[in-house]
Amino acid sequence: MKKVFVTGSSGLLGTNLIEELLDNDFVVKGLVRDPQNYSGKKSPELELIRGSIMEELDAKMEGCDFVIHLAAETAQNIPDYNHYHKINVEGTMNVLEATLKNGIRKLVYVSTANTVSEDPSEEMKFPFTRSFYAQSKLGAEKALLEKKGELEVVIANPTFMLGAYDSKPTSGKIILMGMDRKFIFHPPGGKNFVHVRDVAKGLISCLEHGINGERYVLAGENLKYRQFFERLTALTNQQSMLIEVPKSLLLLGGYAGDLLLKMGFRTDINSVNMHSLSMNNYYENQKSKEELQIDFQNTDAAIIDSLAYLTKMKNSGLAG
Repeated sequence: MKKVFVTGSSGLLGTNLIEELLDNDFVVKGLVRDPQNYSGKKSPELELIRGSIMEELDAKMEGCDFVIHLAAETAQNIPDYNHYHKINVEGTMNVLEATLKNGIRKLVYVSTANTVSEDPSEEMKFPFTRSFYAQSKLGAEKALLEKKGELEVVIANPTFMLGAYDSKPTSGKIILMGMDRKFIFHPPGGKNFVHVRDVAKGLISCLEHGINGERYVLAGENLKYRQFFERLTALTNQQSMLIEVPKSLLLLGGYAGDLLLKMGFRTDINSVNMHSLSMNNYYENQKSKEELQIDFQNTDAAIIDSLAYLTKMKNSGLAG
């Protein structure tokens, strides 16, 4: 049985990935800050290891055949690029160093689709060129790909993930925006939604079929936000009025948020986020379907699984 070292094991993607790995007969070493935060499947083939990607990892990785690196600073509201660089670039290089020292032949790095542009003359598309998070993830991609002669490096670029085990919640906040609401205010743009379980399957396929030095966008369905909430209300049988927030109002709030960021306040209402909500942030998955041999579910399945999990948490008093 192949053994995989997974960083970021207790998050939305990490938990689903570990379950998929166990279901596919892998042995897993999962790095996590606090093992009690892992809420997924337990197994004799799973060892949860307390630690951080900023620490010495050589001994923790010993005996592994593969590494899947998920751990990252993903917040979009920190006004200091150095913070992102330290965790997302330097932390990734620390993972890489331990991977090389252990003679592990393949590392799959989980980045973000926001580092990808359909225009071959551009590295990223606006407004993500101004996102410290996206900049740091692209920086880590480049640093890893420089080492592809020393080991196999495969980059996975997932879009907006939904599904079970979103315990904070993170992306599941968009579900909570529409659950049991008489009025649902939504932005004018759209994005690509993907079932987190499909991303987990895609990462396993990256281990098995991913080509050294290649990037794979793990994307599901492109939808306008209005279409997304229409799906959500139909699945929950609720009568809600959908109200589009004008782009001008979003951008005005975003620029006001930029001033707060410059003053040291953390806020998700900033111009990068508001621009992204006002555009059609769409992606294609043909390369992943062909080379990784995976299929993607429609967004309804992701909404249903996310709803079920968040409803369970809400009933237990753990979700807002």
